[in-house]
Amino acid sequence: MLHPHAMAGVAQHSRYQHDPLGRLLQTANFIGVTTFGTSEAAYASIERVRAVHVAVRGVADDGVAYDANDPHLLAWVHAAEASMFLRGYQRFGKQRISPEDANDYVEEMSKLATDLGGEDPPHNLDELEANLQKFRPELRLSADGVAARDFILDGFVDGMITKAVYHLLVLSALDLLDPWARELLGIKKSSALKRGAIRASTHLVCFLVRTFVPPPER
Repeated sequence: MLHPHAMAGVAQHSRYQHDPLGRLLQTANFIGVTTFGTSEAAYASIERVRAVHVAVRGVADDGVAYDANDPHLLAWVHAAEASMFLRGYQRFGKQRISPEDANDYVEEMSKLATDLGGEDPPHNLDELEANLQKFRPELRLSADGVAARDFILDGFVDGMITKAVYHLLVLSALDLLDPWARELLGIKKSSALKRGAIRASTHLVCFLVRTFVPPPER
């Protein structure tokens, strides 16, 4: 949401507001296949994404042209995704991972960034953090970003329990962000007590999901 050119591509070409769960499933399937699938399946998925990206181009609100296959924009998306996936697992995953394991994860993910066409992907935690910091001068919350932020915060699911779990996961995701990113998004920092309650509740939800929806056999 925070890179105006990446966000413009989503706003102008994505159906995320009309079919958010379908769009989420597409991304989840892509990450699943490129992480755990065969090389053939992973490369096929990457080629499909690159083919779709060919048509994702236009002009952002600052008058600058964007292209979804731009190596620079792909580098931002990769750094943001790798950082948040890693933080999410470090906080809510079943097992604790060492700094060495985290570095290995960033290194292994760099292959995906390269195959997608991203420029100069990070290969360890220090490089990943440096990459995120490098993009900070380019980041701001555009009108498209505001619309996406509010869409996510308002929610798009039905049912009292489903809505409660959804909002819990959104709050947990926001809690993973760096303070500067939350500030750019216009998200106020919760109290320590509320953050503790959110984390404890999310740990419980993750435990229940792992218990009743086990992963498929490889």
